[in-house]
Amino acid sequence: MTIVGTPTDLAAGYAECARLTREYGTTYFWGAVLLPKPQRRHVHAVYALCRLADDIVDAEGATRFAPAVTRQALVDFRAGFQRALAGDPPDATMAAIAHTVAECGIEGECFDRFFDAMAMDLDIAGYDTWDDLCGYMEGSAAVIGEMMLPVLQPLAPAAKEPAQALGLAFQLTNFLRDVGEDLGRGRVYLPREDLDRFGASPWPGRVDDAWRNLMAFEIERNRELYAQAQAGVAMLPARSARCVATALTLYAQILDRIEARDYDVFSDRARVPTWRKAATAASILVAGPPRTGA
Repeated sequence: MTIVGTPTDLAAGYAECARLTREYGTTYFWGAVLLPKPQRRHVHAVYALCRLADDIVDAEGATRFAPAVTRQALVDFRAGFQRALAGDPPDATMAAIAHTVAECGIEGECFDRFFDAMAMDLDIAGYDTWDDLCGYMEGSAAVIGEMMLPVLQPLAPAAKEPAQALGLAFQLTNFLRDVGEDLGRGRVYLPREDLDRFGASPWPGRVDDAWRNLMAFEIERNRELYAQAQAGVAMLPARSARCVATALTLYAQILDRIEARDYDVFSDRARVPTWRKAATAASILVAGPPRTGA
Protein backbone atom coordinates (compact mmCIF):
# COMPACT_ATOMS: atom_id res chain seq x y z
CA MET A 1 0.00 0.00 0.00
CA THR A 2 1.50 3.29 -1.12
CA ILE A 3 0.24 6.42 0.54
CA VAL A 4 0.49 9.65 -1.44
CA GLY A 5 0.40 12.81 0.60
CA THR A 6 2.81 15.49 1.65
CA PRO A 7 3.41 16.12 5.34
CA THR A 8 1.33 19.28 4.92
CA ASP A 9 -1.55 17.31 3.39
CA LEU A 10 -1.44 14.71 6.14
CA ALA A 11 -1.32 17.38 8.85
CA ALA A 12 -4.36 19.08 7.31
CA GLY A 13 -6.17 15.75 6.94
CA TYR A 14 -5.54 14.69 10.51
CA ALA A 15 -6.63 18.13 11.72
CA GLU A 16 -9.95 17.65 9.91
CA CYS A 17 -10.34 14.16 11.38
CA ALA A 18 -9.77 15.65 14.84
CA ARG A 19 -12.36 18.36 14.14
CA LEU A 20 -14.95 15.79 13.07
CA THR A 21 -14.29 13.73 16.18
CA ARG A 22 -14.46 16.73 18.50
CA GLU A 23 -17.70 17.99 16.90
CA TYR A 24 -19.61 14.75 16.39
CA GLY A 25 -17.92 12.05 18.47
CA THR A 26 -17.16 13.81 21.73
CA THR A 27 -17.00 10.56 23.71
CA TYR A 28 -14.31 9.23 21.37
CA PHE A 29 -12.58 12.59 21.50
CA TRP A 30 -12.36 12.69 25.29
CA GLY A 31 -11.22 9.07 25.43
CA ALA A 32 -8.51 9.71 22.83
CA VAL A 33 -7.22 12.70 24.80
CA LEU A 34 -5.53 10.18 27.10
CA LEU A 35 -3.51 8.63 24.26
CA PRO A 36 -0.11 9.73 22.93
CA LYS A 37 -0.53 12.04 19.93
CA PRO A 38 0.38 9.44 17.25
CA GLN A 39 -2.29 7.03 18.50
CA ARG A 40 -4.76 9.84 19.14
CA ARG A 41 -4.73 10.93 15.53
CA HIS A 42 -5.33 7.34 14.40
CA VAL A 43 -8.43 7.15 16.59
CA HIS A 44 -9.60 10.39 15.00
CA ALA A 45 -8.98 9.01 11.50
CA VAL A 46 -10.94 5.79 12.06
CA TYR A 47 -13.79 7.77 13.60
CA ALA A 48 -13.77 10.27 10.71
CA LEU A 49 -14.08 7.54 8.06
CA CYS A 50 -17.03 5.97 9.88
CA ARG A 51 -18.64 9.35 10.54
CA LEU A 52 -18.41 10.49 6.93
CA ALA A 53 -19.88 7.23 5.62
CA ASP A 54 -22.63 7.29 8.24
CA ASP A 55 -23.50 10.88 7.35
CA ILE A 56 -24.19 9.80 3.77
CA VAL A 57 -26.81 7.21 4.71
CA ASP A 58 -28.24 9.35 7.53
CA ALA A 59 -28.61 12.56 5.54
CA GLU A 60 -32.08 14.12 5.52
CA GLY A 61 -34.24 12.27 3.03
CA ALA A 62 -31.38 9.95 2.11
CA THR A 63 -33.38 6.74 2.18
CA ARG A 64 -36.95 8.03 1.99
CA PHE A 65 -36.71 10.42 -0.95
CA ALA A 66 -33.39 9.88 -2.74
CA PRO A 67 -32.18 6.30 -2.20
CA ALA A 68 -30.55 6.03 -5.63
CA VAL A 69 -28.61 9.26 -5.08
CA THR A 70 -27.58 8.12 -1.61
CA ARG A 71 -26.47 4.72 -2.89
CA GLN A 72 -24.29 6.34 -5.55
CA ALA A 73 -22.82 8.74 -2.98
CA LEU A 74 -21.85 5.79 -0.77
CA VAL A 75 -20.35 3.95 -3.76
CA ASP A 76 -18.35 7.05 -4.67
CA PHE A 77 -17.14 7.54 -1.09
CA ARG A 78 -16.07 3.90 -0.87
CA ALA A 79 -14.25 4.23 -4.19
CA GLY A 80 -12.45 7.32 -2.89
CA PHE A 81 -11.31 5.34 0.13
CA GLN A 82 -10.03 2.54 -2.12
CA ARG A 83 -8.21 5.11 -4.26
CA ALA A 84 -6.57 6.48 -1.16
CA LEU A 85 -5.39 3.03 -0.13
CA ALA A 86 -3.93 2.62 -3.63
CA GLY A 87 -2.00 5.87 -3.30
CA ASP A 88 -4.37 8.35 -4.97
CA PRO A 89 -6.39 10.01 -2.17
CA PRO A 90 -9.15 12.37 -3.35
CA ASP A 91 -8.48 14.83 -0.53
CA ALA A 92 -6.32 15.46 2.51
CA THR A 93 -8.79 13.87 4.93
CA MET A 94 -8.84 10.62 3.00
CA ALA A 95 -5.04 10.76 2.73
CA ALA A 96 -4.84 10.85 6.53
CA ILE A 97 -7.33 8.01 6.87
CA ALA A 98 -5.37 5.86 4.42
CA HIS A 99 -2.15 6.74 6.24
CA THR A 100 -3.66 5.45 9.47
CA VAL A 101 -4.82 2.21 7.82
CA ALA A 102 -1.33 1.62 6.42
CA GLU A 103 0.64 2.67 9.49
CA CYS A 104 -1.49 0.64 11.90
CA GLY A 105 -1.95 -2.34 9.59
CA ILE A 106 -5.75 -2.39 9.86
CA GLU A 107 -7.14 -5.31 7.85
CA GLY A 108 -8.89 -4.30 4.64
CA GLU A 109 -11.72 -6.80 5.15
CA CYS A 110 -12.84 -4.78 8.16
CA PHE A 111 -13.72 -1.92 5.84
CA ASP A 112 -15.49 -4.23 3.40
CA ARG A 113 -17.75 -5.40 6.23
CA PHE A 114 -18.31 -1.84 7.38
CA PHE A 115 -19.29 -0.46 3.97
CA ASP A 116 -21.54 -3.44 3.29
CA ALA A 117 -23.38 -2.71 6.56
CA MET A 118 -23.75 0.96 5.64
CA ALA A 119 -25.40 -0.12 2.38
CA MET A 120 -27.90 -2.20 4.37
CA ASP A 121 -29.36 1.03 5.76
CA LEU A 122 -30.52 1.88 2.25
CA ASP A 123 -32.64 -1.27 1.98
CA ILE A 124 -33.61 -2.37 5.49
CA ALA A 125 -35.77 -0.25 7.79
CA GLY A 126 -36.13 -2.72 10.69
CA TYR A 127 -35.06 -6.07 12.12
CA ASP A 128 -37.24 -8.96 13.24
CA THR A 129 -35.00 -10.42 15.94
CA TRP A 130 -32.06 -9.54 18.14
CA ASP A 131 -29.90 -11.93 16.11
CA ASP A 132 -30.91 -10.11 12.93
CA LEU A 133 -29.97 -6.77 14.47
CA CYS A 134 -26.64 -8.21 15.63
CA GLY A 135 -25.97 -9.33 12.06
CA TYR A 136 -26.21 -5.70 10.98
CA MET A 137 -24.23 -4.39 13.97
CA GLU A 138 -21.43 -6.89 13.33
CA GLY A 139 -20.50 -4.83 10.28
CA SER A 140 -21.59 -1.40 11.45
CA ALA A 141 -20.22 -1.49 15.01
CA ALA A 142 -18.38 -4.62 16.18
CA VAL A 143 -15.98 -4.25 13.27
CA ILE A 144 -15.11 -0.72 14.42
CA GLY A 145 -13.84 -2.25 17.64
CA GLU A 146 -11.65 -4.50 15.50
CA MET A 147 -10.38 -1.50 13.50
CA MET A 148 -9.33 0.20 16.73
CA LEU A 149 -7.32 -2.75 18.07
CA PRO A 150 -4.20 -2.13 15.93
CA VAL A 151 -4.32 1.49 17.10
CA LEU A 152 -4.63 0.56 20.77
CA GLN A 153 -2.07 -2.27 20.56
CA PRO A 154 -3.60 -4.89 22.90
CA LEU A 155 -1.39 -7.16 24.93
CA ALA A 156 -3.36 -10.32 24.14
CA PRO A 157 -5.25 -11.69 21.10
CA ALA A 158 -8.19 -12.32 23.42
CA ALA A 159 -8.89 -8.56 23.35
CA LYS A 160 -10.73 -8.98 20.04
CA GLU A 161 -13.97 -10.30 21.52
CA PRO A 162 -14.31 -7.55 24.17
CA ALA A 163 -13.51 -4.96 21.48
CA GLN A 164 -16.35 -6.32 19.36
CA ALA A 165 -18.65 -6.25 22.40
CA LEU A 166 -17.75 -2.61 23.02
CA GLY A 167 -18.61 -1.70 19.44
CA LEU A 168 -21.98 -3.41 19.85
CA ALA A 169 -22.54 -1.68 23.21
CA PHE A 170 -21.79 1.75 21.76
CA GLN A 171 -24.13 1.24 18.85
CA LEU A 172 -26.98 -0.15 20.92
CA THR A 173 -26.67 2.90 23.16
CA ASN A 174 -26.90 5.08 20.06
CA PHE A 175 -29.99 3.21 18.92
CA LEU A 176 -31.71 3.64 22.29
CA ARG A 177 -30.78 7.32 22.53
CA ASP A 178 -31.73 8.12 18.92
CA VAL A 179 -35.07 6.33 18.58
CA GLY A 180 -36.84 9.59 17.75
CA GLU A 181 -34.25 10.69 15.18
CA ASP A 182 -34.25 7.29 13.48
CA LEU A 183 -38.04 7.38 13.16
CA GLY A 184 -37.57 10.50 11.07
CA ARG A 185 -35.42 8.42 8.72
CA GLY A 186 -38.06 5.71 8.58
CA ARG A 187 -35.93 3.27 10.58
CA VAL A 188 -36.47 1.32 13.80
CA TYR A 189 -33.43 -0.37 15.31
CA LEU A 190 -35.37 -2.14 18.07
CA PRO A 191 -36.11 -5.81 17.27
CA ARG A 192 -39.74 -6.43 16.36
CA GLU A 193 -39.77 -9.46 18.62
CA ASP A 194 -39.01 -7.17 21.58
CA LEU A 195 -41.61 -4.61 20.57
CA ASP A 196 -44.20 -7.39 20.29
CA ARG A 197 -43.15 -8.95 23.58
CA PHE A 198 -43.80 -5.73 25.49
CA GLY A 199 -46.65 -4.45 23.34
CA ALA A 200 -44.65 -1.30 22.65
CA SER A 201 -44.30 0.93 19.60
CA PRO A 202 -42.03 3.91 18.99
CA TRP A 203 -44.27 5.43 16.33
CA PRO A 204 -46.68 7.30 18.64
CA GLY A 205 -43.65 9.02 20.16
CA ARG A 206 -44.89 8.79 23.74
CA VAL A 207 -43.76 7.14 26.94
CA ASP A 208 -46.17 4.65 28.50
CA ASP A 209 -45.70 1.57 30.67
CA ALA A 210 -45.13 -0.71 27.69
CA TRP A 211 -42.41 1.62 26.40
CA ARG A 212 -40.77 1.86 29.84
CA ASN A 213 -40.67 -1.93 30.15
CA LEU A 214 -39.19 -2.31 26.69
CA MET A 215 -36.50 0.29 27.30
CA ALA A 216 -35.60 -1.17 30.69
CA PHE A 217 -35.11 -4.54 28.99
CA GLU A 218 -32.91 -3.08 26.23
CA ILE A 219 -30.85 -1.05 28.69
CA GLU A 220 -30.15 -4.18 30.75
CA ARG A 221 -29.05 -5.96 27.57
CA ASN A 222 -26.85 -2.98 26.76
CA ARG A 223 -25.21 -3.04 30.18
CA GLU A 224 -24.41 -6.72 29.75
CA LEU A 225 -22.50 -5.80 26.58
CA TYR A 226 -20.57 -3.13 28.48
CA ALA A 227 -19.70 -5.73 31.13
CA GLN A 228 -18.35 -8.04 28.44
CA ALA A 229 -16.33 -5.18 26.97
CA GLN A 230 -14.93 -4.22 30.37
CA ALA A 231 -12.95 -7.46 30.46
CA GLY A 232 -10.85 -6.23 27.56
CA VAL A 233 -9.60 -3.08 29.29
CA ALA A 234 -7.05 -5.06 31.31
CA MET A 235 -5.68 -6.50 28.05
CA LEU A 236 -4.54 -3.08 26.86
CA PRO A 237 -1.42 -1.03 27.62
CA ALA A 238 -1.97 1.53 30.37
CA ARG A 239 -2.73 4.58 28.20
CA SER A 240 -4.91 2.61 25.80
CA ALA A 241 -6.74 1.14 28.79
CA ARG A 242 -7.45 4.63 30.12
CA CYS A 243 -8.70 5.74 26.69
CA VAL A 244 -11.11 2.82 26.35
CA ALA A 245 -12.25 2.99 29.97
CA THR A 246 -13.09 6.68 29.54
CA ALA A 247 -15.11 6.10 26.37
CA LEU A 248 -16.87 3.08 27.92
CA THR A 249 -17.74 4.94 31.11
CA LEU A 250 -19.04 8.00 29.26
CA TYR A 251 -21.15 6.03 26.82
CA ALA A 252 -22.62 3.91 29.60
CA GLN A 253 -23.67 7.12 31.36
CA ILE A 254 -26.00 7.85 28.44
CA LEU A 255 -28.10 4.92 29.63
CA ASP A 256 -28.32 6.56 33.08
CA ARG A 257 -29.51 9.75 31.39
CA ILE A 258 -32.21 7.88 29.46
CA GLU A 259 -33.47 6.36 32.71
CA ALA A 260 -33.42 9.77 34.41
CA ARG A 261 -35.62 11.09 31.59
CA ASP A 262 -38.19 8.34 32.27
CA TYR A 263 -37.17 6.66 28.98
CA ASP A 264 -38.24 9.69 26.91
CA VAL A 265 -36.09 9.38 23.78
CA PHE A 266 -38.56 11.28 21.62
CA SER A 267 -38.57 14.90 22.76
CA ASP A 268 -34.79 15.40 23.01
CA ARG A 269 -31.48 13.52 22.94
CA ALA A 270 -30.04 12.24 26.24
CA ARG A 271 -26.59 13.80 26.62
CA VAL A 272 -23.66 13.63 28.99
CA PRO A 273 -22.52 17.25 29.53
CA THR A 274 -19.03 18.28 28.42
CA TRP A 275 -17.92 19.09 31.95
CA ARG A 276 -18.70 15.53 33.01
CA LYS A 277 -16.79 14.12 30.06
CA ALA A 278 -13.75 16.20 30.98
CA ALA A 279 -14.05 15.26 34.64
CA THR A 280 -14.36 11.56 33.83
CA ALA A 281 -11.29 11.65 31.59
CA ALA A 282 -9.32 13.48 34.29
CA SER A 283 -10.44 11.03 36.98
CA ILE A 284 -9.44 7.98 34.95
CA LEU A 285 -6.14 9.63 34.02
CA VAL A 286 -5.32 10.01 37.70
CA ALA A 287 -6.87 6.90 39.23
CA GLY A 288 -6.72 4.50 36.29
CA PRO A 289 -9.55 2.47 34.74
CA PRO A 290 -12.28 1.06 36.97
CA ARG A 291 -11.63 -2.60 37.79
CA THR A 292 -15.22 -3.75 37.47
CA GLY A 293 -18.52 -2.54 36.08
CA ALA A 294 -19.21 -0.25 33.13
